[in-house]
Amino acid sequence: MDRLLAMDAAALAGRMQAEFQRIMKEVGEAVNAAPTGNVISGSEMQVRDLMDEFRRKAFEMAVQMRIDSTESSFSPSSGGVGQASGQQGFVPAKHTERQRTD
Repeated sequence: MDRLLAMDAAALAGRMQAEFQRIMKEVGEAVNAAPTGNVISGSEMQVRDLMDEFRRKAFEMAVQMRIDSTESSFSPSSGGVGQASGQQGFVPAKHTERQRTD
């Protein structure tokens, strides 16, 4: 594989929609659970962790989708390095005079 093909960004958004909804629900719950007068200090770390989780999952999904799009376009029969001759079985070694006997 010389280079990765592009993945469908709209498909990524669709795949991440449910995860986004879940994270935003938890962000809202964290902010609502914070005590009055301490909303920021009472929810900031939890919200940061939730957003970090979403960022990580989104990045992992995007990279995997790019790899998958490339692999799905790969045709193993198109030739390339180490292409088989079409025959199976024993292939005698070349230049055996310089090889060890054990």
